[in-house]
Amino acid sequence: MASCVTGTEAAIRAAACRDGEEASHPVADPCGEKVGHLTPLKYKYLKFYREIVAVFAIFLTSVFGVWGPVLLAKYFHGKPLYDKAILVIKCFAAGVILSTSLVHVLPEAFESLADCQVSSRHPWKDFPFAGLVTMIGAITALLVDLTASEHMGHGGGGGGDGGMEYMPVGKAVGGLEMKEGKCGADLEIQENSEEEIVKMKQRLVSQVLEIGIIFHSVIIGVTMGMSQNKCTIRPLIAALSFHQIFEGLGLGGCIAQAGFKAGTVVYMCLMFAVTTPLGIVLGMVIFAATGYDDQNPNALIMEGLLGSFSSGILIYMALVDLIALDFFHNKMLTTCGESGSRLKKLCFVALVLGSASMSLLALWA
Repeated sequence: MASCVTGTEAAIRAAACRDGEEASHPVADPCGEKVGHLTPLKYKYLKFYREIVAVFAIFLTSVFGVWGPVLLAKYFHGKPLYDKAILVIKCFAAGVILSTSLVHVLPEAFESLADCQVSSRHPWKDFPFAGLVTMIGAITALLVDLTASEHMGHGGGGGGDGGMEYMPVGKAVGGLEMKEGKCGADLEIQENSEEEIVKMKQRLVSQVLEIGIIFHSVIIGVTMGMSQNKCTIRPLIAALSFHQIFEGLGLGGCIAQAGFKAGTVVYMCLMFAVTTPLGIVLGMVIFAATGYDDQNPNALIMEGLLGSFSSGILIYMALVDLIALDFFHNKMLTTCGESGSRLKKLCFVALVLGSASMSLLALWA
């Protein structure tokens, strides 16, 4: 069936296939660098050094990416352009997340399970498990969405059937007609309640989105840590650093709009920043303890299944909870008039720029 794979994790495997023999014998550096004759021990130390550099470089770029939108939102807070700026950032973020799921995560999941070492075995050669697990991920995200929406609707804070009823304008209160001030107060309470529901929805989106991104980040980190080919590590440090910046911008834009408390914001940003570096360390530990590298069939199966599940979550979140929610249900984008039309075009451009930027990175990572 399919031969050895290519892609973000597969870029590591491809070069490892080219120099599998060279890595275990005294050779000139297979990367072509002028560092003299390498013994296996020197080769091992050089690879370890580059993996440690990758840990710190990817951590710093992840912090920069995820904190950027959060700090921008704090800067614009209270200013006339605050809501519009947050909306544009979120649309850029939606493009990044959509591209991450369809251009990065999903193809790599398919390729991992189509690898020659996996696709020749039962049951992997008999059924398209990558597509199945992707669908399960999307349905799981929908289930979480429905459950949380049901909870918000009956939690005593929402409108509609949520237990908060509003009296009609003409209903008598104590034998007297309701005054305009009372009606205005009720409308204000209803509006505040609706805003709170929107905020709760945005928080849920951010949390589920982070779960999907963390799955993806762990896979990337573990794959790099388990790789025994140092040639791919140096170029991947640069590529994955940009990858984390754009992915961080996507997640940070959603966190910024959700209005979390300061402690929660710090926790969510820190979790994103440390996931890939910890994945690299975990991959190094796995190889040291088991001897499994990134070409081991069991490792490929785990990467494929986790990547597929992550992709399903991200596809659902990007299309349903980010793009559709903003473009069809956000008051600023559904308002008629020249101002609403200009903002809608700007948000669409931001969406395209976000998806194009992240897609371009697929050339390197």
